Amino acid sequence: LPMAFRDVNARRHIGLQQLSTLALAGRTLLGPMKSCKFIVDESTNQSTLICSAVRLIESLDLTSAAGQLLNETIQAQNKEFKTGMSTLLFLIGAWSSAVLECLQQNVPVSAVVSVMSEGLNSCCEKVQCLQISIHDVNKELCSSSVRPNAFKSKTCQIGHDSLLNPQTFLYFQKDISAPEEVIPINSCSHQEDDCNFKKCLDSPLAGFGSIASLVKPAGDKSTSVISGSSVIASSCNRQKLTHSRYFSTLGKSHFSSQQINFQGYLSGQSADPSECYGLGHLAMTLSHGNQTSMKLLQSIVAYQQERAECSGSSQFNIAEIVTCCLLGLPESYSCVSPGFVTLVSPEQATIIKYFEDKPLRILLMDGDLTEQYRHLGFNRPCNIRTVLEHPSLQEGRAGDLWLSSTLDILISFEVNLVLVKGNVCENLMESCIANSILVIGSVTRDVLCAFGEVTSAQPLTYLTQLNASCVGRGAQVELWKACDGRAMDLGELVPVRIKVRGIPLLTAVLTTTVASKMQLIEDQFWTLVYRLHHALNDEKVFLGGGAVELLCLSHIQMLAEHPLQTANKNAVREFHNPWLAASATEYKSVVLEALASGWKQYLSVVMCNTAKAASELEACTLVDHHLKKAADCGSPSAYILKEFRRGDLLRGGSGPFADHGEGLKVYDNVTAKTEAWRRALDLVLLVLQTDAEIITGPKRNQLLNSHVSSEFMFL
Repeated sequence: LPMAFRDVNARRHIGLQQLSTLALAGRTLLGPMKSCKFIVDESTNQSTLICSAVRLIESLDLTSAAGQLLNETIQAQNKEFKTGMSTLLFLIGAWSSAVLECLQQNVPVSAVVSVMSEGLNSCCEKVQCLQISIHDVNKELCSSSVRPNAFKSKTCQIGHDSLLNPQTFLYFQKDISAPEEVIPINSCSHQEDDCNFKKCLDSPLAGFGSIASLVKPAGDKSTSVISGSSVIASSCNRQKLTHSRYFSTLGKSHFSSQQINFQGYLSGQSADPSECYGLGHLAMTLSHGNQTSMKLLQSIVAYQQERAECSGSSQFNIAEIVTCCLLGLPESYSCVSPGFVTLVSPEQATIIKYFEDKPLRILLMDGDLTEQYRHLGFNRPCNIRTVLEHPSLQEGRAGDLWLSSTLDILISFEVNLVLVKGNVCENLMESCIANSILVIGSVTRDVLCAFGEVTSAQPLTYLTQLNASCVGRGAQVELWKACDGRAMDLGELVPVRIKVRGIPLLTAVLTTTVASKMQLIEDQFWTLVYRLHHALNDEKVFLGGGAVELLCLSHIQMLAEHPLQTANKNAVREFHNPWLAASATEYKSVVLEALASGWKQYLSVVMCNTAKAASELEACTLVDHHLKKAADCGSPSAYILKEFRRGDLLRGGSGPFADHGEGLKVYDNVTAKTEAWRRALDLVLLVLQTDAEIITGPKRNQLLNSHVSSEFMFL
């Protein structure tokens, strides 16, 4: 049948307009100095404080097709990388507007798609020269002008000086809950032997099981620096970047391997703190000015490195990190606590007071602890007809029978503590409290695995599978205490800490007095954790501070100025049509300028958000100044690298590290950033090509003779 292709409206593609409008809401979320927003629900008048692209998109009512695609794209980036979503959202809006301008100039859709895709691929290849290996980052940090004096502050003296030697400048707080006992969780095994435990006691993080790293208030300009071993390239396998237009993830997720080898990072530890900074300083360069999260992560990295040296393992393991959000305490109370910190009801807290300092028998449930729970993949017998599946307690005694049998099983095996991955039956919870059994639900699988390894407990799907070998031993539970030694009673929930000798689990306790900031603080912490994870996984980082985007802008403008010289030699082969290839070459300059406008807007908005420019006009002028100097230099990449090392690249009087002088550099993730670029352009081009109408039918002549025949392309 004859077919014709017609734009819904050549002057206004609805889908692209919707993307551009939605992205405008996230302009203030770009860069390190983000501005929070309140999202107000008109139906309930309730509001939510957000400071990330993910929370923004989740809070909006996206009913259009373009909005749904935008949400899926943002969620895919967040699921895989946990960073780069604000960049993704902004570039979607900037390139949507740029494509609309191309359509206003009657540029064919095929030319827009081909040239923009070609331009982005060329950028991704060009910016490889601005990648720097982790080993080189550490060497540059060690040779830079930054010295520990720039970050050193007063430390709390605990016991004797061996706990805080000059190698590490961390804030330690004595754990009041165990004033005389040091739990040797740095030990090499779960046995009773100390296994070089004395070596751990003499290290900067000795007795970490009985201390927590106290983070100072945000207003304090002092910063902790992790000194330690030299950083060289990780030996972990790195997945190559692949690309799917339809937002599929990069094969298997990067998170499938949560452990990053430290081999080489821990060798040659120096006694001079100015000689080497290690992963703690790398975390600082990736923090983009987030002081609180940076100090927490530095404490975690230092502990994991010390434990790796003592136990023989060599890993940076995200699975060993969990968070606990405490509402009601000032942010200065945030700290890293060994073991598992969680929230329980006041009724359960009374049991914990009885259990303190007593070894407990622990049970792990890999599912729900309810009568109706069935494992994933459970198939019901085909020859049995179910009359009533979930009888209520009021209608019969079946529920009481399950409760009594479950409680009898727990009592018979003398179980004191039950950690459940899923939900817990409320009636069972009350019965367990009455019998001094502590049951905690909604525990992650990583936490269950950590407790299983050190207590020998085996996770169960159903309680009827329980036998003596499945019960673990050695767990202890206590009320979590703040830095001033007070046990916290925050009203409806009480924080408690579950610990076991040798457990590698660390809990980042995040505190704030503002309820609307709690989610924000947790998101910022995990973003930094995954930035470090991806940096080690990639074994390299990008120069930050706008260096990569500036090189992209310079490169694209160079291609736009010489469209014929840089034309794709394989254009005819790619499009299988000489007309399409000629069209792409003819409009190449216009489309590349549109692509470059997205980078320019990106740099301008970041500079305005960080107060490096008073207006976007001033920011654009500064960007143009750098572009001219880069062109005059003859090698834009060499110019950008030189300015980056000097600290003068797009830098004004303020920034995330302005207080620390010019020596501290900022770096970005490689794979997360480039994939954000690709996802942004893919979404824009997908909406561009689907924002059209395919007309089929036998009325070819009628279409040719109509007044709108110029709008059709017959296929």
